[in-house]
Amino acid sequence: MITKEERARIAADAALGAGNVIHRLTAYGRPSDEPVLWTDGTWQAPDGSRPDVLTLGELHDAVEVYAAWYHAHGVRPRDPVAIQTYSSTEFAVNFLALTSLGAIPSFVNGNLRPETAREYVRRQGAVGALTDEAHSAVLAPDRAEPGLGFHVTAADIRADERAPLPPGYPYAHHDTDPIIISHSSGTTGMPKAVPHTHATLLYAQLHRLRLSVGSSMGRLLVALPGSHNAAMSVMMFGFLLRSPVLLLSSQRGADVIDALESFRPTTVFAFAGTYGEMAAHDLAARDLSSVEAWYNTGDAAHQAHIRALIEQGSHETVGQDLKRQRVRGSVFTDGLGSSETGYSLFHNGHRLGKPSPARCVGKPMSFAEAAVLADDGTPLPPGEVGRLGVRSPTLSPGYWNDSLTFHRLRLGGYWLTGDLAYRDEDGNFYHLDRAPDAVRTASGVVFSVRTEELLLRELPVLDDCTVVAVAPEGVRADWDGDGTAEAWALLQFGPDAPERDDAHWTAEANRVLADAGLPQLTGVLRMDADDVVKGATGKVLKRELRERFRTRALAGGPGGARR
Repeated sequence: MITKEERARIAADAALGAGNVIHRLTAYGRPSDEPVLWTDGTWQAPDGSRPDVLTLGELHDAVEVYAAWYHAHGVRPRDPVAIQTYSSTEFAVNFLALTSLGAIPSFVNGNLRPETAREYVRRQGAVGALTDEAHSAVLAPDRAEPGLGFHVTAADIRADERAPLPPGYPYAHHDTDPIIISHSSGTTGMPKAVPHTHATLLYAQLHRLRLSVGSSMGRLLVALPGSHNAAMSVMMFGFLLRSPVLLLSSQRGADVIDALESFRPTTVFAFAGTYGEMAAHDLAARDLSSVEAWYNTGDAAHQAHIRALIEQGSHETVGQDLKRQRVRGSVFTDGLGSSETGYSLFHNGHRLGKPSPARCVGKPMSFAEAAVLADDGTPLPPGEVGRLGVRSPTLSPGYWNDSLTFHRLRLGGYWLTGDLAYRDEDGNFYHLDRAPDAVRTASGVVFSVRTEELLLRELPVLDDCTVVAVAPEGVRADWDGDGTAEAWALLQFGPDAPERDDAHWTAEANRVLADAGLPQLTGVLRMDADDVVKGATGKVLKRELRERFRTRALAGGPGGARR
């Protein structure tokens, strides 16, 4: 990791931003033979190889080959270029190359449905596209909207056909220059296109660097989707810290565990869905001893999953004698953020023996503000549920080619995250649900995420659960609706769960909810892991689960299904 002197130099660098990190590293005198980026073998380099690790010099060379190719094919500053691939390394190299030209990589998650991906790219005004072989047909000229000046794969960008770089390379960014477009999860339909600038995407990471960076950041495993702006910002943070970075293209829990054992990271970055999958494994049977810290962003994680993870590894702390000592168990930093916020604006740490209240996401980061708002934009007092609004210098400047949608999400001077929350008297915030996922029932509002949290905590036989609404056709019964629906819990059981029918588990779930003074469920249904419908970024698509299980729920009732 960097020394105090190096950190001070970076902190004082007024030119540094998300668009020029690797070029500033060279200016700092970093050695070209220093390994910086580990890959999972999914990217084909311009020389035809599939390297496992890239030095700073090798990364620079690949970036220059890509940048020269793009320039030769007409890409100019502020031109969007669509990138769709399964490879996180491919996203990274294209990000670095296009930003070096002042162009804007528009990332398209490889899991998007083809028709959605094509319409999404059409809306960006992209001048061209690069895909992997698996997605070549998605944006092919005979299928994509006319206007893509080129459509290539990595195999078309060859080191032996290097073109000249443009005069003035690399591009000199202003803080307000857009340097990436990445999209939201698309859980409510067409993904929103979220740009970030030279200043917004790296603001929080530089803020952290100026304060302090613990030893846990010594070796980083990034299991975030490569198409997400968070993956790029963490990668750049690792570069600045001189910390080895592995970009993993898979977010499956089993694959992340395998990577943990082979790469031996000190810190892991992932979304809550990945951590939930990991927690369902027998982690004690695996070697996760290198892990000191876990970072979650996006949706807040469930405590049942957090508890399983912090049992692993160890971390340093300051003892009563004021000396540093290593203690058993890792630290899980739970965050709540989004593509739009550019960073988790709330952080709440979890350690063994120091439980945190359920659904507590802590206080806003020091550079951000937050409030729980009524529908008219008035801040609500402690204890009242409302819409979560935030202000932050990390916030996206707006949706690409869709300012109307972005400004509809502004209220009382805050940007609405789409979450429902409350705060306590000490200023801690508690996340209850996404507004579209809350269920208005005849007996009160069922906050799906809070209900899931409680059932996972009180019913240890569960690996996971999802609460959804079953409403009559045409009835809207979410937070913004005026109808009512039934709330059902879809349960995933662990291998040691006793054989019981759904009527038994309905009674058990409602007993837990009654003890907590919360509204009852209509029933529960068993859900296998294969039944879970996830979006491109790994979030559970509750709107699709509602439709998938609606017929079963209405036909079978609490006692009509398996187990």
